[in-house]
Amino acid sequence: MQKTLSRPITIDGIGLHSGCKSRLVLNPAPINHGVVFCRTDLPDRPQFPALYTHVVDTRNCTCLGDSHGNVVSTVEHLMAALSVAGLDNTLIEVNGPELPIMDSSALAFFRSFMAPGVLVEQNAPKHYLKIKKTIELTEGDKHIKLSPSAKGQVVHFTIDFPSPIVGHQEFAGEITPQLFEDEIAPCRTFCEKYQVDYLQSIGLIKGGSLENAVVLDGDKILNPEGFRCEHECVNHKVLDAVGDLYTSGYYILGELEAVRTGHHHTNELLKLLFADENNYEII
Repeated sequence: MQKTLSRPITIDGIGLHSGCKSRLVLNPAPINHGVVFCRTDLPDRPQFPALYTHVVDTRNCTCLGDSHGNVVSTVEHLMAALSVAGLDNTLIEVNGPELPIMDSSALAFFRSFMAPGVLVEQNAPKHYLKIKKTIELTEGDKHIKLSPSAKGQVVHFTIDFPSPIVGHQEFAGEITPQLFEDEIAPCRTFCEKYQVDYLQSIGLIKGGSLENAVVLDGDKILNPEGFRCEHECVNHKVLDAVGDLYTSGYYILGELEAVRTGHHHTNELLKLLFADENNYEII
């Protein structure tokens, strides 16, 4: 059955780029409402359905927007938590252009939804998007593919980074709630120190710190605690991909294979998927 919240949930933090305080209020919503964001700080309270068709920017994060230039950015971590928790219907009020970055993982979001009594079933069946045909996209050395799966949502992700700390990493597994909580949701955004220095020099990531990113500097990790798990970097890429897939409007039953890809490629893949109704089935 479809699920919504039993009561509103408030989550506070800061925006990664602005450094400003950001508050989310996730509200219960009726059946077939889907996930919708609302900018409460703007006079007309514009709303943004969390759908791939409303993605307006994929540089560094997934950003939803409308034709008037209103946006809400960095939705992918929250979307991943909503997807795996099975939360179908919610109106998410946000008081600025950015979601709170938290610690740059999805763990706080996911645990807030999975607490006893938070989610409630609604009187309507849940719908899934089942992949029927393989769809793929290649751009240079980056490749992404969705294929039919005999299981649920399966992800195989590969990354290769010049950093000696990251290097070649792979993840392969079915995205179950337990695996997500243990291995995916805790994994944080990672970046090189020179990238941080550059972005801060042009006025971005004002809210960035070692509390909300893993920062690498050559062969060193600047975070005193180090990595949370051996393959935290590729697992965070899986986190992003799961969140971006939920902008399909459905939990996808299929296998995602991704090599060196990011938000842009997942969004383009969804456009290809929905371009032909023979590619999928809503069940």
